[in-house]
Amino acid sequence: MITNETRRKVTVLANKLVGQNYSRPEAFTMAWKTIKTGITLPVRGVTQGSRQEALRRLSLYRPEQIETRLIPEPENPFDKNAVAVMVAIINGKGFYRLGYIPADKTRLVAAMNFLRPALLKVVSGNWTSKGHEYVTFGARLSLGGL
Repeated sequence: MITNETRRKVTVLANKLVGQNYSRPEAFTMAWKTIKTGITLPVRGVTQGSRQEALRRLSLYRPEQIETRLIPEPENPFDKNAVAVMVAIINGKGFYRLGYIPADKTRLVAAMNFLRPALLKVVSGNWTSKGHEYVTFGARLSLGGL
């Protein structure tokens, strides 16, 4: 059932997207899809520094135990539209920069700032090289949705 609150969210998101140079039809199509089903995005840059160790530790927690904040970084020397993914264990010691939203999705994510908080899921995979098995970790964000 589509409520007035859902229509309001779609309109607000679509208008923000129009303000970011999407056409009005494209913005409303994207807004309806995003509000109804949400989007899932990979977190980029998770192999840098000690982020694999951070992900290994985060994998011990359920997604509901991880607080995620998306922080715009207009001063980022590589991308003025960068959006950092900051994570913390609820009631933990503080936030850690886990990585970044994919560059082609930053305008959409910036426009979604009024929706429910992001949910982070840690994923892992195994690979073998020269007889040794390795585990690598990644992260996916779920945003929006009813």
